[in-house]
This record gives sequence, C-alpha cells and structure tokens, in this order.
Amino acid sequence: MLWSKLFIPTLRENPAEAEVPSHQLLLRAGYIRQLSAGIYSYLFLAQRSLLKIQQIVREEMDAIGGQEMLLPALHPAEVWQESGRWDVMGDNLFKLKDRFQRDLCLGMTHEEVMTIIARGELRSYKQLPQIWYQIQTKFRDEPRPKSGLLRVRQFIMKDSYTFDMDQAGLDVAYDKHYQAYCRIFDRCGLEYTAVEAHSGAMGGSQSHEFMVASEAGEDFVAVCKGCAYSANLEKAVSAPSEPLAADPPGDLAPEEFHTPGRKTIAEVAEFTGLPESSQMKSLVLVADGKPVLAMLRGDHQLSQAKFGTISGDPEFRPAHPHEIREWFGAEGGSLGPVGVKNMPIIADHALSGRRNMIAGANRDDYHLRYVTPGEDFQAEFRDLRQVAAGDRCAKCGSPLEIRKAVEIGHIFKLGYKYSDSMGLRVLSADGKEVTPIMGSYGIGIERILCAAIELYHDKDGMMLPASIAPFQVVVTPANNSDAAQLEAARNVYQGCRSLGLDALLDDRDERPGVKFKDADLIGVPFRIVIGKKLSSGMVEVVERKTRRAADVALAEAAAAVAARVTEAR
Repeated sequence: MLWSKLFIPTLRENPAEAEVPSHQLLLRAGYIRQLSAGIYSYLFLAQRSLLKIQQIVREEMDAIGGQEMLLPALHPAEVWQESGRWDVMGDNLFKLKDRFQRDLCLGMTHEEVMTIIARGELRSYKQLPQIWYQIQTKFRDEPRPKSGLLRVRQFIMKDSYTFDMDQAGLDVAYDKHYQAYCRIFDRCGLEYTAVEAHSGAMGGSQSHEFMVASEAGEDFVAVCKGCAYSANLEKAVSAPSEPLAADPPGDLAPEEFHTPGRKTIAEVAEFTGLPESSQMKSLVLVADGKPVLAMLRGDHQLSQAKFGTISGDPEFRPAHPHEIREWFGAEGGSLGPVGVKNMPIIADHALSGRRNMIAGANRDDYHLRYVTPGEDFQAEFRDLRQVAAGDRCAKCGSPLEIRKAVEIGHIFKLGYKYSDSMGLRVLSADGKEVTPIMGSYGIGIERILCAAIELYHDKDGMMLPASIAPFQVVVTPANNSDAAQLEAARNVYQGCRSLGLDALLDDRDERPGVKFKDADLIGVPFRIVIGKKLSSGMVEVVERKTRRAADVALAEAAAAVAARVTEAR
C-alpha cells in the first residue's frame, strides 16, 4: 500500500482527555476517534491490527476443535430471565423496548443464547463434546468509561462455550482453552500471567484470568516471588501480617470504656494507644434482604467478591443508618459482636485465635476491651479479607506483592449454572437424561492491542509486535526527487510483498524526519530506508523496538526483514 493514498490522521500532541499511554497513542497515531463516551470508531490502522489479532484467535480456536458461529447482539428479555441474570446484571446490561413494548437487551455475553441453541439441537451423548465460539461486538452500560479502549461501552470479544457430559470432559475442555490462550498471547507478543480469579456473576467453580502488568490496569493481582502463586485480588488468599502489638494475656472479661466522639478505627487506635490490628472492625451488610455482621481485623479491608460468594448475594449492600440504629441500638462507629443475637456473624480467619481485642459496645461513644472471638461471641470463620502487600503467601510463606494489571482473557468452569436452569438435557449411553456441564471462555480483542501498546511504547510512539502491527515493514525513500531512490524503494517494496510481508511504501513528498517520526508513531516494527548509501548498493534496516540500524545490500533488504519477522515469531 502507498502511504500517500491512505487515511492516517496523526496528531503531534497528546490529546488532553487521554491519560494512559495506549489511549494517547491510539489517538495520536490515527487508529481511533471517539464518537461518544466509551464508544469509538476504529479507523484504518486499528482495523488492520484488530483483524490480525482476530485471525490469530481463529487459528488457535480452530486448532482445538472450535466451531465459529455468529449470534445475535439483540436479545429478548426472556432469554436472560431464564438464567436469572436479567436482574443480577443490574445497570450494566443495556435494556430497551421495541415498538411493541417488549423488553430487549444488548448482549454483553452469550451463555444464554448458546445454551438455547444447545437445548434445541443436542439430543445425545454422541453429539458431545462441543466447542462453539464467535468473535462479535458486545455491549456494557459502563458508568464511567475511561482509558480509551480499556473501559468502554462497546467492544469486540471472542467468547467460546463448551458442552461436555461430565466433569472430566470439562477439565479437558478447560485445559484446551488454557493452552490455546497461552499460544494466542504468545503469538501476539505479550508478556502475561495466568492468575486464579473470581467467577463473579458468571458463576462456576474455577476460573483464571490472563493479565498483563500495567499501571493502566484497573485490576490488582497478588504475586508471590517465592513460588508460582498468583491470583486476582478478588480471589487471592494469604496469611495475614502479624499484629503490630501482642494480645493482652489472660482470660479477661469484656469491659466497657468511654470513647467520646471516636468512631473510626484510626480514632480509637489513637485514643487507646493501641494499633489498628488490636481492634475488630464491624460491618453491617444486607444480603438477600437479611442483615449479616461481618467482622474483620481493624487494619484489614473486606473483599466484596469473597463476601458476595459466601453470602450467595453478589449484589449485597451496606446497611442504612436507620437499619443499624434499629438492629443495634447505636450508630455506626460504636458497633460490635458481643450480645448480637438477631443476625448471623461471619468473622475473618485473621480473628481466629486472637484474644482480648477492642470492639464496639453497641452503645454510642462506648467500646469494649478484652473481647475474645469464639468466647465472647460466636461466629462462622471464613476468608473475608482482601489480601494486602506484605502478607505472607499461603503456599510458601514469602511476602506477596500487589501489582496493577490489564485483563486480556478470562476462562470459567461454569458447571451446571446455565444448562440446569435453562433445561438443557441429553440422553446418556444408558438412555438416562443427563445435564451437560459447561465452560465459558472470553478474550478482549481490543485489550490485546491496548496491552501491547502499554507494554511496548516510548516517547515517540508504539513498538508493536510484528504479528499484530498494521504493517510489518515500511519502505522509506529519503528523497522522493531522486528517481533512483524512488525506483529502488518500489522494487524493495515489491520484494517485501513477494516474500509475504505486510509492507507499506511511504511515497509521500515529505522530509525524511517527518516520515521517520510517523513510522515510529504508528508502530511499524521495521523500516527500510533508501538513502544516500544507495550509490554503493546499500540500504538501512532499522528495528523500531531496539532502534538498531544495519546496512544491508539492496538486493537482500526484503529477505533480511523477512528473516527478522520470522525470528520475532
């Protein structure tokens, strides 16, 4: 292709609204333009890169027996009501009505639709296993779109679904996807980590996220340097750091003391001279319409995902002030577990074995000292706590690190959540009705591109891997008025194309510096410069990522770049 004929609207400065590097560079390099908050047009360069990513995904999905389909983006409400997710998804689900006032939604995922197809067509164990996938536009009514293509309202996703007769079959399907995802991300040139993850509203028994470490990410991952353990912060477990002060010894009875105006953990810690780790934090939550008292160490934070799983209500909420007053006879800031009889108490494991701690007295401006979990109040001990940096790895005891990351893929063992609730049945070999077990597996197509830019960029632009760059090589004559340079550039360009390279000829009548800057900005991995050395039969090959330049014989330039591209794979 000839650059002079292409629409590549580059910008010299970072747009004011763009904060993260991938957003800045996608706008500057002319890949995307914003139509509305969280809604983007993908221009020529972006579309080329996204199609290359999709092709890699297709090849690897086909290699594990995947069958590509294309399902509707517009769904009748009944489909989601069958699975129970019409209400669970809340405001994130785009809902609308047609001219007959029938409820519809825009699909953010397709578990329900795939299950309906399976329910209508699968009859026998002889038809299983199945792997069905699609690459399609999805919609999410994101309340705060930001970071360019990383948090949007419309996006492209590869979603696949497996149907098996039993758990052993699902395990095989899950491992196939895990390995395929690794090959996909390897071929896209990404540095990534697979971490244990929380299934959330998708449901299921096991899931993994594929993460790329980046400050642009909105997910947090706990990583142990001492062993291979890594997990999303929603799922991560650890041994908590030691309390900053030892518990007072002895079998002491709770004792009330006055704490005027001290409501927060920090204020009570300052008032008593004891650290926050010597206190208990009382959180009154409402799950499935019923109150629950959650107890944590004073310096710990509640994991909402963990509590949502334990309570069976991912949409739980904090209790309202009037509810707290009605149930406890006191305001928030003076609450505690002693004497509570009208609701279940769930305490974090970090409180197990502790003695003589401080808790609210359920009386305004009063607290209790010498409160011992398991003796002065009874509770169900569970893992409620969000892991923090410095906690010890539950597997090897090494300190954990917390890193920001971008999620690029997520795989789930759904189990029977959809097949059971939506009535999918097949006949087994012995003629009995069996409910197939399902898996669900997603990849964010735009997120792969964004993650690559976040990983590989500098002040001048993108440094995209050759497998997903819009072009693999740009051939640049330094001086268009030199007929010999222009002719040699055309010949090298044709040579690149004959070797299967995705090549671009920069035939614009611009200064060499402008051409070089634009090529750096849009992320072309290799540049062949036809300049003054042509008189001695040489051209310059420049690698974008390393800035390494080498003089190569004119006749060998295309082959030299082809070899480098093959090596990069």
